Amino acid sequence: MHQFLLFSPEVAAARAAGKPVVALESTIISHGMPYPENVETARVVEQLIRAAGAVPATIAIIGGRICIGLEADQLEQLGVAPDAMKVSRRDLPYALSQRLLGATTVAATMICAQLAGIEVFVTGGIGGVHRGAETSFDISADLQELARTNVAVVCAGVKSILDIGLTLEYLETQGVPVISVGQPGFPAFFTQDSGFAADFQIDSAQEQAIFIRTKWQLGLQGGVVVANPVPAQYAMQKDEIDRITDEALLEARKLGVAGKAVTPFLLDRIKQLSAGRSLVTNIALVKHNAMVGAQLALALHAHPVIKPV
Repeated sequence: MHQFLLFSPEVAAARAAGKPVVALESTIISHGMPYPENVETARVVEQLIRAAGAVPATIAIIGGRICIGLEADQLEQLGVAPDAMKVSRRDLPYALSQRLLGATTVAATMICAQLAGIEVFVTGGIGGVHRGAETSFDISADLQELARTNVAVVCAGVKSILDIGLTLEYLETQGVPVISVGQPGFPAFFTQDSGFAADFQIDSAQEQAIFIRTKWQLGLQGGVVVANPVPAQYAMQKDEIDRITDEALLEARKLGVAGKAVTPFLLDRIKQLSAGRSLVTNIALVKHNAMVGAQLALALHAHPVIKPV
């Protein structure tokens, strides 16, 4: 066991029993949703994973340790703390050495999941190439992490606040496969279809697991994006979310919002401008991803090795 890892009793028991575990990030709690919806959603998502037969492991940095699985009071602490650090790859040593309270991003959660031997990670959406990156070079560390860390990431694609086309181009350059579930198109978080195609459509958890196992057994390092669109009844209209996003982006530029502050600012403004409907969509897609991720974890557990036909 890695010296910085601290497993919750539930996750430790799952490891001892050989049960499949699903990693969950904590930035969505501290920086992605308001209180109390953030904590309530985290608890519901964990329960959905348990109900599917897997074990949830929400990951965060607490007291100089990487906590793999959180207790109820720790979820509450992350949900209300105004100073929880948003921790990505570069920030992990600082947050641990300074014993800070840290909420892990997609990149950091992937690193911690791999250290803990967890193969599936469920999130809302991955980071990507920001609009205007040709001059700002604002590209999420999530994309590099996907190129190097062997964890399958179940998400609802990327948010329309990003340059989706360039994000997919970047993933292609890094050799990261993008699988879509239930449709050929790549989803755009709040909406089902971004207008761009995924690399492959693989609908069943079993076939997804065989694909992922084959990739890793070939020695092809890096993750896989499993893009799962938000259920239709909760999806927002593309023209509406595009208009709201453009307005929020313009406000962010006028206010000089930059770096790690951009995404939380934009999500909050989009929630306000949509009269809260974006939050309803956000919660629905995370729950849906949890169910798909749990099924994938079970399928990977059932296929530890893939033998050629």
